[in-house]
Amino acid sequence: MSVEPQSNPLSRRQFVARAAAAGVAVSVAGSVEALFTAAPALGTSGPKIGYGPLIPDPAGMLDLPRGFKYKVVSREGTVRPDGLKVPSRFDGMGTFPDRHGGNRLVRNHECSPTATIKVVAPPERTYDPAAAGGTSTIVVDRHNTQDGEYISLGGSAINCSGGITPWRTWLTCEETEDKAGTRGYTKDHGFIFEVDPYDDRRNNNPTPLKEMGRFQHEAVAIDPATGIVYETEDAFVAPLGGFYRFLPNRPRGGWGSLRAGGELQAMHIDGLPDMSVVQEPGTVFHNVQWVKVPDPLATTESVRAQDYAKPITGGYKLEGCWWGALDRCVYFVSSFARTELGPKVDHDGQVWRYDPRKRTLRLEVIFTRPSPGSDDPEFDAPDNITMSPYGGLMMCEDGLGEQHILGTTEDGEVFKFARNRVNNGTPEEPEYGELAGAGFSADGRTMFFNVYTPGITYAVTGPWRRRR
Repeated sequence: MSVEPQSNPLSRRQFVARAAAAGVAVSVAGSVEALFTAAPALGTSGPKIGYGPLIPDPAGMLDLPRGFKYKVVSREGTVRPDGLKVPSRFDGMGTFPDRHGGNRLVRNHECSPTATIKVVAPPERTYDPAAAGGTSTIVVDRHNTQDGEYISLGGSAINCSGGITPWRTWLTCEETEDKAGTRGYTKDHGFIFEVDPYDDRRNNNPTPLKEMGRFQHEAVAIDPATGIVYETEDAFVAPLGGFYRFLPNRPRGGWGSLRAGGELQAMHIDGLPDMSVVQEPGTVFHNVQWVKVPDPLATTESVRAQDYAKPITGGYKLEGCWWGALDRCVYFVSSFARTELGPKVDHDGQVWRYDPRKRTLRLEVIFTRPSPGSDDPEFDAPDNITMSPYGGLMMCEDGLGEQHILGTTEDGEVFKFARNRVNNGTPEEPEYGELAGAGFSADGRTMFFNVYTPGITYAVTGPWRRRR
């Protein structure tokens, strides 16, 4: 192991996590500027001091800064033209440009058999009739008015997040390890499926991408130059989840190319079994190694618990994952860690960067509490994350109390951009107020995101270029 702490361009900065948790603050430390290299727009680094205070919404749905407005694109329980209701539990989502100037959204439904409204798809588009998850495809015009909504994948389970491919398809991930016979399922689950947002005929006969692994998938990101797919595992019970890469047999990509298979590998760093112990932003690990996964289908042992040639490096609740187009690195998130849940050290979120050319892993940002007494055990600072085309991170909160979309300024300050007013999490049902699936349209005019439940998909527009 070679570890090299490097200097941080930012001092520690604090922001109030939630008004409902008065006095609870989180320190943000690290090179937030480094994350701007993943932004689609060059030379931008976020608004100066945010977009201003949130203005209470008279309708009691979504508070936004002055000048911004929202439109409801889709709601759970709405009756579609086919006579069926829009399913529950809106989670991760991919945004794709439509040839008519609008957008197409492929939205995950993280539905288990207990969901209020299950995903119901035609038989030819259903993987396992006993499963309740899947994806919806929504077509919106240039004014963000819905032109259509339909089920593009059915019969999958607990579809959490995923990722957009360079050839403009959506990889939807099952966050489960349930096998056939569990919960009444007729097939094994824990796979990735590819969904085409443009040609729905391709979505017939859903095919799990089995060689990409069967585990609690969260998100994926693809290196467009090599075709390598990076995968995160949102494991919240021991052992810790892994960070994986898939070497495809058809690296040039294209629809269905991942069905040709490849090799799944897990990350290994000498002397680092648990990423939570790294608390100093700028710490770099050299000579990152990758070891072959013995059994990607997890026939008898979960992927993360198998007997590897070298012990794999793990992290608690590895979530968001995206490709940095400018620095050609992959970024991924550990949403939080608590020692009572298995990790060795507490934190409220880490953002890591892996450089495939240098074979280095660097901790870019860490969220920690300024004092042990400020206890908010459900705080997950970075969950679903996207890069704004105007610079900086946009982060979805997932926890107790008020739920926000958070942004970062050009100086690395964290600000509140949106507040969910429909509901907020409770100790009994903490996921109710969760925000998820944030992403921008290709022209940068609209940010789309979801309320988990009751499911709402928003389109937000406004003065994105405003500098306060």
